[in-house]
Amino acid sequence: MRALIVEDDQFHATYLQDALAEALPEVTEIFHATDGAAGEEEARAGAIGAIVMDLQMDRRNGIEAARTIWAERPQSRILFWSNYADDAYFRGIEQIVPEDSAYGYILKTASRDRLKLALRAVLAEGQIMVDREIHRRQKSAASPRTRLDDSEFAVLIDLALGLQDKLIAERRGMSLRTVQNRLLSLYEKLGVLSDLDDDLTLNKRVRALNRALVTRTINIETLDAAQRDLETWLSGRR
Repeated sequence: MRALIVEDDQFHATYLQDALAEALPEVTEIFHATDGAAGEEEARAGAIGAIVMDLQMDRRNGIEAARTIWAERPQSRILFWSNYADDAYFRGIEQIVPEDSAYGYILKTASRDRLKLALRAVLAEGQIMVDREIHRRQKSAASPRTRLDDSEFAVLIDLALGLQDKLIAERRGMSLRTVQNRLLSLYEKLGVLSDLDDDLTLNKRVRALNRALVTRTINIETLDAAQRDLETWLSGRR
């Protein structure tokens, strides 16, 4: 069994290498890539299906790399590990993971034993394993009054990319009224409406983006990936 570590920090890469060797003695070779683009190439060249993937990397982030790897080899097993439990990351993973594929999401603050358990569960046994802290964050945000549903999140992404209502409606296959209703709903859930003051005139769209970034509902990696998706969609539209 061959495994691939995609991690731009050498200290973390060495730590992962040692943990992999301890948790999975059946691993015969461990490859290392320092960013998502190199990780895609290594996975492709070596037909490697057991991967530990950092999420934040300069040249190409982990979600984008995983999407490419899964598109080419949907049975690949990927354990994501990150410093962050952002809802945006978890949504991003949920949107790209193929049906019946094994994946995991663990924080870098997890104990070594917890990391080894996740490595074995995902890469060797093909299970789905998500860190307890991430589950806790998801549960705390699970109230229908505050958590954005998928259509609201899609509209938020397009709002953050600068699209006007008519173009959002076209891209998402919604009516203009539906888009406007989704905007009102996400304004409420993000606390934009409660921020408004009779003596102040605030731009609700800009305020929604601000709240989404502050609450980590979206992040830079999400927007980078969304920008690439938008460019592909616009090319097809032309």
